[in-house]
Amino acid sequence: MLADIRLINVHEYHKMVEAGILDPEERVELIDGHIINMAAKGTAHASATTRTSRRLRQLLGEQVLIRLQEPIRLNDYSEPEPDIAVVQPEPFDYADHHPTVSEVYFVIEVADSTLKKDCGFKAKAYARSGILDYWVLDVVQRELHLFREPDQKGYQYRLILAETAMIAPLQFPTATTLVSDLLPKIK
Repeated sequence: MLADIRLINVHEYHKMVEAGILDPEERVELIDGHIINMAAKGTAHASATTRTSRRLRQLLGEQVLIRLQEPIRLNDYSEPEPDIAVVQPEPFDYADHHPTVSEVYFVIEVADSTLKKDCGFKAKAYARSGILDYWVLDVVQRELHLFREPDQKGYQYRLILAETAMIAPLQFPTATTLVSDLLPKIK
């Protein structure tokens, strides 16, 4: 049965938007040739995305470009829109292409209702494409799922960090922060 499935490539995906088959405002992303609906953003999700991007800007400054919920191109069949992608600065701010794997330092997904998806098939897609450092910030359990050492089967290194743990991006080891600095404040 799976042999009967036709995958959509990035070019076809863009043509579907241009032709009006997909609304440009529709919350979908292309992963492994499948058009995937994206979950609505709750307040905890939005707060964590804001806090994380702010903290990363404090830590990394102008040496990176922080993209929020914008596409990155993993390969010909995957163009996800991660909550946060920390990428190499580019003189034209990626006006002519979405960042590719070689331009991505690390990716963060914020999970309030999407933990299984973010740690499952999305992690596998990021690993197969070679994203070296992938984080899933779980705002419900208040912890960070850290994925490193990608290969074609997935990430070989996975660690769950409590909110009291320190974390630093793989390519910026001195840029340390508490996991709790990325999570929504508790009233």
